[in-house]
Amino acid sequence: VHRLRSVDNLFVVVQEFKDYQFNESKEDALKDLEDLVKKLPWTNPLKVWELNNSLKKKKTKRKKHNLQSPSSREKLNDGGEEGGADQNSTNDQEDCAQNLVAVEPTGGQNTEKPQGVTSRNGVEEEEDNEQSDVKVEVQTSSESGTKAGDSQTGEGEAKVLRFRVTCNRAGDKHSFTSNEAARDFGGAVQEHFQWKADMTNFDVEVLLNIHNNEVVVGIALTEESLHRRNITHFGPTTLRSTLAYGMLRLCDPQPTDIIVDPMCGTGAIPIEGAAEWPYCYHIAGDNSPQAVKRAANNICSLLRKNESKDSSTALGVPLDIIQWDICSLPLRTGSVDIVVTDMPFGKRIGSKKKNWDLYPACLMEMGRICTPGTGRAVLLTQDKKCFAKALSRVGHIWRRAQTVWVNVGGLHAAVYLLRRTWERAEERRSFW
Repeated sequence: VHRLRSVDNLFVVVQEFKDYQFNESKEDALKDLEDLVKKLPWTNPLKVWELNNSLKKKKTKRKKHNLQSPSSREKLNDGGEEGGADQNSTNDQEDCAQNLVAVEPTGGQNTEKPQGVTSRNGVEEEEDNEQSDVKVEVQTSSESGTKAGDSQTGEGEAKVLRFRVTCNRAGDKHSFTSNEAARDFGGAVQEHFQWKADMTNFDVEVLLNIHNNEVVVGIALTEESLHRRNITHFGPTTLRSTLAYGMLRLCDPQPTDIIVDPMCGTGAIPIEGAAEWPYCYHIAGDNSPQAVKRAANNICSLLRKNESKDSSTALGVPLDIIQWDICSLPLRTGSVDIVVTDMPFGKRIGSKKKNWDLYPACLMEMGRICTPGTGRAVLLTQDKKCFAKALSRVGHIWRRAQTVWVNVGGLHAAVYLLRRTWERAEERRSFW
């Protein structure tokens, strides 16, 4: 499950309520949430959480040979682990999937429906999670084997678990805020388990997701969002790896395809592409020297990660980066199979006004380099009005095949899948 590519966070469901009736009075609604804690079937989800932790413990020991005390291990991992759960070796991850399947049936004390491991996809809900993703970096220490156990058996010698509650709330019919729900629900969890509340260095993160009348209570299995897997040097508008994966998958890359990201920024899309579609060739470019430098650093990090996995078969990545001008690309006409890029929204980079000239010019140049008839483009933008107008101007070379709506950091954006027509694009330069 940790190897899923389009998923930001994983959590095990404690219980799901499809049609939860909230009391209209704020006090009563919050009191109901507090009372809910005692009724929830916590046993099996905590076993899954404990199993997830025991696998991470094995991984930590193998990676860091010189750690004596749990506290030193925590300190080291607090700042030192960039990739979080994603850096598991393949074996660890396969164990994780098999063991989850093997262990779940054993906790059959509950008469509740069986618990499943559920994913929270960052394309749907973004801003609230962003903050918590970055903070959560505490690796489990050597007590993880007894952690979930001591919440139920009350063994005195193990340390008290630290926890926090994160509430994601959407909908306009609630009388309370997400902070109030997290505070009151968290107080009841603390009373029920005798855990210690800690907003930053916690062992357990309890999730309370409220969407209109739907309520899901879960326990987080990822310490840090899985979207941070490839990027070490972030820019002002770095795209999540999970979203980059979704965009690449939408254009269905085939072996030997040449895939270009002409406005690559820090390289999130081509790096994800090179990691997941190694039989294609990826070219990244940007007009900003700073962005090209960051992307090059991210490529170096990926190479280092590949080397550390297995030095005997460490290969390069099928990816090159170049500084260029999007409106005049140094690529031969009709030489590219796929263009995938995150277009400037006109907020942090560029401006809405500039987009009115930039978008049509980009689409023309992308049309020129793409193979007529088979070429395709997947483009992400929040400036939908401008994009629609630009597309209508180049309708002879691009036709829209599909639109997918996504939430990018709270902005309502769109991913467009375009297909290249057979129409010949006019040559811009004679000297290429």
